[in-house]
Amino acid sequence: QVQVVESGGGLVQAGESATLSCAASGRIFSVTQMGWYRQAPGKQREFVAQISSGGETKYADSVKGRFTISRDNAKNTAYLQMNSLKPEDTAIYYCSAYCRTSSHITMNYWGQGTQVTVSS
Repeated sequence: QVQVVESGGGLVQAGESATLSCAASGRIFSVTQMGWYRQAPGKQREFVAQISSGGETKYADSVKGRFTISRDNAKNTAYLQMNSLKPEDTAIYYCSAYCRTSSHITMNYWGQGTQVTVSS
């Protein structure tokens, strides 16, 4: 069984920073790609950032230059450092982790989400 748990977030003022963490645990051989997605009220879930096991990163244009994704492979944990937050960043942030659970099975697991609210 695999669990993906996000932490961090909460209520912040516009212009401030916040850091989210995502930890994958359970019967995991390894974790390949990890990523962050977000869903604002009334909108579809959208891609935010991703990082490969080798450290290659990709960002949505809306967060490029403000958000930084990183990871600690030894802890199967990813982080999202969010700077210069804007009210439009308000959303539930979800973590995605591709976990290898056997020699030939890799599946995508999602966390339950963590709320980030940015007040103006």
